[in-house]
Amino acid sequence: MMQKGGIRGTQASMNSLPNLSKISIITVVFNGAVTLEDTIRSVIDQSYENIEHIIIDGGSTDATLDILRKYNGDVAYWVSEKDTGIYDAMNKGIALCTGEYVGMLNSDDMFSNENVVEEIAKQFSTTNADAIFSCLNIVDKNNLENIIRKYRVAKLTSSLLRIGIMPAHPTFYCKKNCYEEAGFYKTDYKIAADFEMLVRLLIRQKISWSFLDKVTVTMRSGGVSNGGFMSSIKLNCEIIRACKENGLYTNWLFLILKLPIRLLELIR
Repeated sequence: MMQKGGIRGTQASMNSLPNLSKISIITVVFNGAVTLEDTIRSVIDQSYENIEHIIIDGGSTDATLDILRKYNGDVAYWVSEKDTGIYDAMNKGIALCTGEYVGMLNSDDMFSNENVVEEIAKQFSTTNADAIFSCLNIVDKNNLENIIRKYRVAKLTSSLLRIGIMPAHPTFYCKKNCYEEAGFYKTDYKIAADFEMLVRLLIRQKISWSFLDKVTVTMRSGGVSNGGFMSSIKLNCEIIRACKENGLYTNWLFLILKLPIRLLELIR
């Protein structure tokens, strides 16, 4: 049974902020009660005043709904109902959001400081780029002070996408009209629909982009794309498929180049 809430449609959400572009932040969650509150708090604590936070829950059976109800007055809109997976939920979020710019903040991720969204907004304003991305720290899920890996990809180019390297998806913000023109995430991808979307946006839509050289997101270790050898094989198969479907040639040999390039150049 669908349940929903949030402040959308109330007087609090109708207050006009004409001088500030609205930035929509979509959080997808399923049984994420352990970490979701940290995610919500990091959005609430942002200094930027025109944020629309939309949370799409896949019908959680843990305490996720309790947390959503707790923050009902702080979230623009939340809905809990069954879906077909993370990319289906992302598509629902994009369809629901009303901001000029859209980004995804996973339910086990957090903004790295309270000025992140303000800095993203300033970058959009000064560059007029279609998309902006930045840096991300991956931390020990049991000790958030312990940085396991620093993820820094400073370019969104066909040559990097061809070898399977992309900016960190939780740092990627894009004009909503670019998503409207490109279409939704492909739900028949299990791991790499976010990669396919970036290939589609760059190659087919020819979006412009700008790199914000700051750490904006803290990500707990783990995730579906880090699930071991078989997950890696599946990921690379989907990367090859994504490139092929969007007219960008690649092969397994190209993908082998990803590891040394990441180690030597891109990951700080």
